Amino acid sequence: MAEHLRFDALAGQRILIVGGSSGIGFAVAEAAARHGAAVTIVGRDRAKAATAAAALEGDVAATAFEMTDEPAVTAFFAANAPFDHVVVTAAQLHGGRVRDLPTELARATFESKFWGPYLIARHARIADHGSIVLTSGAGARRPRAGRAAVAASSAAIEVLTRVLASELAPVRVNCISPGLVDTPMLRAVRDPASPAPPQPVARVGDPAEIAFQFLACMLNRYMTGSVIDIDGGMALV
Repeated sequence: MAEHLRFDALAGQRILIVGGSSGIGFAVAEAAARHGAAVTIVGRDRAKAATAAAALEGDVAATAFEMTDEPAVTAFFAANAPFDHVVVTAAQLHGGRVRDLPTELARATFESKFWGPYLIARHARIADHGSIVLTSGAGARRPRAGRAAVAASSAAIEVLTRVLASELAPVRVNCISPGLVDTPMLRAVRDPASPAPPQPVARVGDPAEIAFQFLACMLNRYMTGSVIDIDGGMALV
């Protein structure tokens, strides 16, 4: 196997994880730190980000800014050396039927899910051998009633991924599309006693299973412009 395809090749690399305080982002931070990367967790809440960083072993730091605040994003990257990899998992999502969900909440979903990653990609300083990994969601291609803003913003992220892969080369840009994953966000809306989801892998995913693929995207230098489904087969049903 080529040396750069081993997870321990991440040792010493600088990885920024926007949304690393919890859920999938935290799992990515944990996995990257375990393989020796220098990880910086970004959250909206400084105390929460610091708590997440303190829970991990290795070279892990924390900072806070709102990714939809362009001056804050610009200032952060201007003050830091280029990163090897940038991951964005953060999003504040609001569901509801089009005629029921207040327009301001639909706009807020797009602001967070699409415009936040857009600004990160616009201003991030990344080494030429590095990458950006964004996050969409299974709803982008399996939209359901009550998920218009979430599904549409996820689909927009997938298109943005392919545009960025063309524009930012040699920096690589990929996207992970998770299905149902056991995160605080999912637990807030889904009863743990709910029946298994009707899909080939009839269970909710573990954040570590999603994190595994984020690391693979960082390491695979032949992968760019790709959207990877990790959804237990949700797209098949």
